[in-house]
Amino acid sequence: QFEESGGGLVQPGGSLNLSCLSSGFPLPRYEVGWFRQAPGKEREGVACITGVDGDIYYADSAKGRFTISRGENAVYLQMNSLRPDDTAVYYCGASRRWIPARAVCAPDHDAVVDYWGKGTLVTVSS
Repeated sequence: QFEESGGGLVQPGGSLNLSCLSSGFPLPRYEVGWFRQAPGKEREGVACITGVDGDIYYADSAKGRFTISRGENAVYLQMNSLRPDDTAVYYCGASRRWIPARAVCAPDHDAVVDYWGKGTLVTVSS
């Protein structure tokens, strides 16, 4: 349905641009978010955006460094000033519900995210 790409190894302070591309999946109709799961930690919402009004939410850890945006059938996450604690598998998730971006990214996002990609690994290390 959709697939993430753009992960990799980057030095601290570097940048990456993650892509979530859909194939045969009406991604523009859904509320979409980027989530991440670091080793030994729970998955957390990083940045989310709604389909209709473009409402955006960023986790505190992402504010000022990450930017979420939408393309015709894709969602992107530009990540700058990366830190070692950004190391995680990053997932794209989509919700069918008409809810604010903050609700998509909430800690209970498993209750509202209906579709998940397989993830892309981001490693920030020198």
